Amino acid sequence: MRTALVIGTGLMGTSAALALSGRGVDVYLTDHDESAARTAEALGAGSSGQPPRPVDLVVVAVPPAHVAVTLAGAIRDGLGRGYLDVASVKGGPRRELVALGCDLTRYIGTHPMAGRERSGPLAAAAELFEGRPWVLTPTAGTDTEVLNLALELVALCRAVPVVMDADAHDRAVALVSHTPQLVSSMVAARLEHAEDAAVRLCGQGILDVTRVAGSEPGMWMDILAANPGPVADVLDDLANDLAGTVSALRALQSADDGKRREGAAGIEDVLRRGNAGRAKVPGKHGAAPKPYESVGVLIGDQPGELARLFADAGAAGVNIEDVRIEHSTGQQAGLVHLTVEPRSAPVLSAALRERGWALRP
Repeated sequence: MRTALVIGTGLMGTSAALALSGRGVDVYLTDHDESAARTAEALGAGSSGQPPRPVDLVVVAVPPAHVAVTLAGAIRDGLGRGYLDVASVKGGPRRELVALGCDLTRYIGTHPMAGRERSGPLAAAAELFEGRPWVLTPTAGTDTEVLNLALELVALCRAVPVVMDADAHDRAVALVSHTPQLVSSMVAARLEHAEDAAVRLCGQGILDVTRVAGSEPGMWMDILAANPGPVADVLDDLANDLAGTVSALRALQSADDGKRREGAAGIEDVLRRGNAGRAKVPGKHGAAPKPYESVGVLIGDQPGELARLFADAGAAGVNIEDVRIEHSTGQQAGLVHLTVEPRSAPVLSAALRERGWALRP
């Protein structure tokens, strides 16, 4: 691939353009908001404006509701040899393209499974897709050249290609992405009118659950409006679990021993099923989940402390698998959880104590 046109210079389009430009592809940028395209250009993502001749690949990075019309116009104008979109839903846009009478042999629907809570070109990064799954949804009619161009794009962005049926993809993202966003927002909404004294007690659990609730509402309205059925199906199942859990909790308040036992069994069931589901989430580099242990280290909130901690861990010959930081309320300190392999935990703990670090469970 030597040339590409990116239509839509938000987070996804600009990130793809930055990755392509950084690997020698001549990228052209267009957006209905000319200032967004100029911002992407200033970031080094490519040249704003239409290309002088057809490009190798046209990348459509607009909201799902506008994908089909944008693609149809690009195909009609012959802007490229191949066409793809990066929208988060795949079945609907394809059906719209068929209804518009488009030749789909030169098109493939794709979806990079990456993103951020922020949107727009200033949130973009060339590394956004590195190591992340990038779904491709070819059909029997997809031209081999177009599939190869899509695979080349994925490789240049250093992502991992995953081939799926379009409707299966939409059901999958409803489960693992779209519903979690709504649930996170609903939990966070409980805090809106909560007493300040209660909110001050927020710990890592509420921070983890509500992290994506800070996402831009307009962006999510576009996504959810394009995939409402599969999301509603998942929420229906969740609502059944929620109703059963409420009933079980009410039973735990009963003076009747039998009802309390039933309530306890219901709560234990949902917690155990949660354990089983969490265990299926892929681990490091997409491999099967592995058991790890956490070493808690008290740390001051000043420059250089994290670097010193990591240097001491490195000197102990221990590989840090993951890091999580809990910030203390009202204090310039925090608790850093270093996730390591079980056999490394005692080695790391001993080495850090020797170097003067205070450890906590």
